[in-house]
Amino acid sequence: MNQEIFMNKAEASGIIALDLLDYKPTTEIVELDIRDFLFMGMIVKEKEFKESIARVDFSVYNGKAVGITCSTDAIIPPWVYMFLMEKLSPYAVYVDLNNAETILLDLWKRRLIYADLKHYKNQKVVVRAHSDHHPALYLTAAELLTPMVKSLMYGEIGLPKVIFKQKNKNESNYI
Repeated sequence: MNQEIFMNKAEASGIIALDLLDYKPTTEIVELDIRDFLFMGMIVKEKEFKESIARVDFSVYNGKAVGITCSTDAIIPPWVYMFLMEKLSPYAVYVDLNNAETILLDLWKRRLIYADLKHYKNQKVVVRAHSDHHPALYLTAAELLTPMVKSLMYGEIGLPKVIFKQKNKNESNYI
């Protein structure tokens, strides 16, 4: 009886995958629109602003990332942001002056930057392709991995696009 042996070429290649989804933040991100606390939705009147903020239950932001926005073209003095930060800081895990999408990207990049990537050192690494990921995530991954990996690729293990390949010591950098 003839038995055929099947070889998994992807597994045999020694390429390991980094999936950016593994670093996606799980923190809920919400937006706080300053417009809701402005006089006529346009003007910061200190007394009225502070009174309207005093009525807010900031505990609803507990454990969340908060993006402070203003959906009108109002001129917001810097003390307003400081005042809001003081109210949010006991509850929110992260606060920034950005929309939820930008905050998600910032937190995602931070998770990548502070991740322990030692197990990729001197390895052949492919960063998995996801069409819905922001390109800045791939930029960050390349920045972090290029100095430590043998080769960096994009796509899938079975058919990766080579981005960087470390040259052997005997190879010249000149053509």
